[in-house]
Amino acid sequence: MVLYGKEHVERYEATGGDEGYHWRNGTTILLLHTTGRKSGKEYVHPLIYREFGNDFLVVASKGGSPEEPDWFRNLEASPETTIQVKHDKIPVRARIASAQEKPAMWSHMAEVWPAYDEYQQKTDREIPVVVLERR
Repeated sequence: MVLYGKEHVERYEATGGDEGYHWRNGTTILLLHTTGRKSGKEYVHPLIYREFGNDFLVVASKGGSPEEPDWFRNLEASPETTIQVKHDKIPVRARIASAQEKPAMWSHMAEVWPAYDEYQQKTDREIPVVVLERR
């Protein structure tokens, strides 16, 4: 069963990641909590991630859309947040990978989800890699 959106979040939270952590083509999913920059509401987003050293990486691709995903804009406004990896809730601070870091990080992410390269070709915006550093 492949989960998406709200159902994915609900199953992941209810099972501590037993359902929803492993996704498609060998990818793994974390739950990113954000605070709406306008609404102040809490949102939870299931995202493909990989560890990179002591950090966690996610890609703000939105499938190659010309605009960033809302979760990315929310992180720009409030970078201190929490992620859930399986049953662990981890406080993190989000930042955009620097120009020097990005090539290695992008490759690391595209290794498990090659469509990121296709997404980048579909848009004029530079798709950011977001580094989630443990606090």
